[in-house]
This record gives sequence, C-alpha cells and structure tokens, in this order.
Amino acid sequence: MKFGIIRERKNPPDRRVVLSPKACQKVLSTHRNAEIIVEPSPIRTYTDAEYRAAGIVVGPKMEDCDVLLGVKEVPIDDLIPNKKYFFFSHTIKKQPYNRELLRAILDKNIELYDHEVITNAKEQRLVAFGRYAGIVGAYNGFRAYGLKYDLFKLPKAEKLPNQTALIDALKKVPLPNIKILLTGRGRVGNGSREMLDGMGMRRVNVAAYLSEEFKEPVYCQIDAGEYNKRKDGVRGNKADFFQNPGEYKSDFYRFAEVTDFYIAGHFYGQGAPYLFTREDAKQTDFKIKVVADVSCDIDGPVASTIRPSTIADPIYGYDPKKEKETNFKNKSAIAVMAVDNLPCELPRDASEGFGEAFLKNVIPAFFNGDKDGVLHRARMTQNGKLTERYSYLQDYVDGKE
Repeated sequence: MKFGIIRERKNPPDRRVVLSPKACQKVLSTHRNAEIIVEPSPIRTYTDAEYRAAGIVVGPKMEDCDVLLGVKEVPIDDLIPNKKYFFFSHTIKKQPYNRELLRAILDKNIELYDHEVITNAKEQRLVAFGRYAGIVGAYNGFRAYGLKYDLFKLPKAEKLPNQTALIDALKKVPLPNIKILLTGRGRVGNGSREMLDGMGMRRVNVAAYLSEEFKEPVYCQIDAGEYNKRKDGVRGNKADFFQNPGEYKSDFYRFAEVTDFYIAGHFYGQGAPYLFTREDAKQTDFKIKVVADVSCDIDGPVASTIRPSTIADPIYGYDPKKEKETNFKNKSAIAVMAVDNLPCELPRDASEGFGEAFLKNVIPAFFNGDKDGVLHRARMTQNGKLTERYSYLQDYVDGKE
C-alpha cells in the first residue's frame, strides 16, 4: 500500500499535514507493506529536508500512490482520477460552496474519505484538530482582551512555536479580576481549558461564578445542560438536550450578566436554541465585551459573530445597538475573535496530535481488512457514486437543494 502526502493547495495556505516525518517512520516500521511518498511543498510546517532526513521519499509522483492524504479541500483541477483521497471535504452538511467539488470527485471515480466522519462503532470521531482550535482560540481571546483595553500586547499565536510558548506568554499578562466563561467540554472546550489551567487560573463552579465576586481572575466551564433548560420546566440533562434540542430554550443570559470575557467552545446542533441573540446583546445588563468564538457559527448561536475573521486580521468589533461591525476598541463594542482556521496557527503541534490519532485509528485499517469498519464508515464515494451511508447527499449533488 503506497501512501502519498499531498501538497496543500487551497488558499489561504495551510501548513498542517496528516503525517509528520516521525509519524511516517512509525507507519513504515509497523507495516512492512507500506510505502510513503511526500509531495514537495514550500509551505508545509515540516520541510522537504526534514522528511528526507527521516528517510522518507520526497517526490512529485502522486499518481503512483494508492491513497492520498491531505488536510484541506483539493482544488478540482488537481484531483487525480481513480484514487483514494483523505481530506476535509466540507460537504457532509451540504455546503453550497463545495457542491462542484463533490460532483468532480464522483465524475473522476475518486473514493473520498472525509476526516470529519472517521468514527468508531459508537459514531465518535477518531481524528480531529478541535483541541488545537481550543488552545489557539483561548490564547487569541486573551490577546483580543489586552488589545481592546490597552492592557497588554501579546504576539500572534503563529509567531510562537508551540502550546508551551503560548502558555508562557499568557502567564506574563496583567489580568484584572475578570470573570471568564467557557462553554463546551469536548475537544475544543477542553483545549481551551488546558490554557486556562496552564496559566494557573482558578476555576469556580456555577453557583459561585453567578453570585460571588473575586479578587482574582476566575473561569467557569459549562456545558449544554447548564446553559439550556427545558421549555416545559421539567429537569433536563445533556443527553435529553441532544436528542430533543427543540424542547429547550437558552438559559445563558444569567451568565452574560456577570461575564467579562466569553470563550465559545461548544458544539452547536441543528434545532438547538441560540446562546444569546442580538436582542440579548442590546440589554443594559449584558456584560460580555470580549468573545473568542472558537466554534465560529456565523449568524448563529453567538449573536456577535457576524462573520469569520482571519489569522491576518483576527479581531473585529460588533455594535449591539446597530447590529453592525465597528472598531473593536469602541467602548460599546463587543470585541470578536472568530478565526475559522485556528489550528493553522499552531501547525506543528496540531499536525503531531492529528497524526498520532490517524496512525492509531486509521492506518491499521488498511492492513487488517478494516475489521473495525473505520474505512467503511468514512467512505463517502465509491465507483462514481455516493455510498449508501451518504446517499442523503444525492439531492445536494443534483442541485435540488
């Protein structure tokens, strides 16, 4: 089985990679029948020389490979027919901007395996960059806070080498006794929590967060069961919420009344209530002035997130009264950090973490007959057609929705 590590060609450039030089070595040492070719790249976080130094072949002949591994979408003109591809296709939610990509994949008889749907038998994701989004998102949020209030200036995350350097930088900033709210307990939320804990920040429970004042900065991490409640007044729980999101309404506002800085690291599902609305943000007792929206759902559950921002220009202001963008330093503005490709700012850490998971959960499936069904569940297309599991996308492909 010959694997190709393809060059990332989507703009803006993405420096991440599925397998680092060390991960490639592990593949080759563990599986005797495996071969790897790395396509040359001028932007990859690991240089061609680093792969060669690790004994990995670097060359352009991706057409000689059986399986091609990438991170972002492959431009249509660069797709090689009749190959197996792994990348984030951003098509499983019927995203209109990638309809033509999925059509091209079918036309070129490509077997597409989307990283987002690589799961175990319990439908739990096995490979993801979410932790690193949470790590960088929390750091960027503190950077936005310092800039909004002219308290301190942190370097951009992309200028620092790793998570340890990010935490070291955060430890040096002079924070007032603010309250920081973090939503979500998945990969993203817990990635952000790593940063808060790494800073040595005190974590408090919901009751204390809502009712007490502190002489130091503190944070509270909450999940869906704490920022939502059932409409009928019956006591709900997280499992019930995810099964019946339409039966719930937001209970977030009580947190908004006491929060200075909000890190959004939750998963937002279809039909769930918004955390806070544009009307909520207009209220005089709405206190949040800095939002690090790691989840970055546009015009969705976090009303101040009206567009994604970029690594180059990561912060914008939201004017709650006018419901429009403004200078984030304006006194009435909510400063919003909503970069939608945060792991790109920590490409080595992100690539190493992703590669470890891919090495553990995906690579063996090519050599054990896919005994756990990992490839079967992630295979979106085969023989020029959608597989049964993804047949719901047919209307999307046909342009009917």
